[in-house]
Amino acid sequence: MSLRAVKQMLETKPTIEGAGVKLQRAFGFGKTQEFDPFLLLDDFRNENPADYLAGFPWHPHRGIETITYVLAGEVEHGDSLGNKGKMGAGDVQWMTAGSGILHQEMPHGDERGRMHGFQLWANLPAALKMTDPRYQDIPSSAIPEVTEDDGTRARIICGEFWGKQGPVEGVATESSVAARYVDISVLPFKRKRIQVETTRNAFAYVFAGAGTFRDASDPQAVLTESAVDPAATPVYDAKNHSLVLFDRGDEIVVQAGPEGMRFLLVSGKPLEEPVAWYGPIVMNTQAELRKAMDELHSGKFIRHG
Repeated sequence: MSLRAVKQMLETKPTIEGAGVKLQRAFGFGKTQEFDPFLLLDDFRNENPADYLAGFPWHPHRGIETITYVLAGEVEHGDSLGNKGKMGAGDVQWMTAGSGILHQEMPHGDERGRMHGFQLWANLPAALKMTDPRYQDIPSSAIPEVTEDDGTRARIICGEFWGKQGPVEGVATESSVAARYVDISVLPFKRKRIQVETTRNAFAYVFAGAGTFRDASDPQAVLTESAVDPAATPVYDAKNHSLVLFDRGDEIVVQAGPEGMRFLLVSGKPLEEPVAWYGPIVMNTQAELRKAMDELHSGKFIRHG
């Protein structure tokens, strides 16, 4: 087994999106190669309704998939397909924008005014940029959970993990089929080794508690099943709002601090395609991007019935 080196540590940046929603951006609108096939991750966590109630009114998407995962509060949504509904705590919506869709997302806090969730953007390969839009609305009850003997718990949103398969299925894009999206909780002071396929780009986003991720001084070093030697492997402290980008390898080692740690572990097979990106529209060339913007302004953006 080879331990994945820690390639980069990032802290979220305050960002305003939609009609004035204050959120924290873990990554996005920058270099895409290191996170390929993922483009952006936002943490919309707030306890002040004035900072999120304006929401995300009608806006377009093309060429990507958006994955919304709600932890607290509710998100009402609607789209140009005529779909509408509401996501509550623990629910997931996986939207394939494909050839183009208009939608809106309006957050509401829980009884204490709290709102918390994440939105992840996954790129679509060139061959599927113009596929028909579709939704997968997944209730919390449909997301499998696994608890290991040491108390480590995982909610599997997408992909196979610890013998369970996430409920997202039948997505047209290869990037989604190959993706894994897991919500992992590690108990205080526990150390956990987690396998991640070598062919995938991978990152962890810590959103509760704190702990460490161990680095490999030699990314190709072979490790035994015994505890990792602290003298041989540097540690990287990760706290709330920390994103850890991993290099190649087939496993990571995480150790929670005194409060435990909860993080998203996301991995996917890179598309290795050019990216032309403007706001919520992501194509492969500038010509395609200009065409999409022209169609948006001329009213020809929506191609489905």
